[in-house]
Amino acid sequence: MRVDKFLWCTRYYKTRSIATEAIKKGHVTINGQQAKPSREVFATDKITLRKDQINYKITVLDVPLNRVGAKLVDMYRKDETPKEEFERFELLKLAKEHYRSKGDGRPTKKERRDIDEYKNDNLTEDEVE
Repeated sequence: MRVDKFLWCTRYYKTRSIATEAIKKGHVTINGQQAKPSREVFATDKITLRKDQINYKITVLDVPLNRVGAKLVDMYRKDETPKEEFERFELLKLAKEHYRSKGDGRPTKKERRDIDEYKNDNLTEDEVE
């Protein structure tokens, strides 16, 4: 089976064309070698792919005939991605979420509440009355 079809069948990519594009960009290697979308995948092949800033490491156990359901994906691949990859992604996501450049407009509703809470906590009792 072609590597782009395998990645689509095992639900790493939503469409085959997205999988093909990722392979052409060099995000996928098979057994340490750069892959082409038409490269055949066999059992025991080790695939490394970069998606959403996570480096997934997969070992092919078997080749499916068609796209499989999410519950059946583990029959065809073994995910050997280190936990550190997912932890690093979570930290990156949190860092992006809380960063906002100065002058990017008004604060959001949540930011405004946090500011008001901070101001109210720092007031003395004389200032409140």
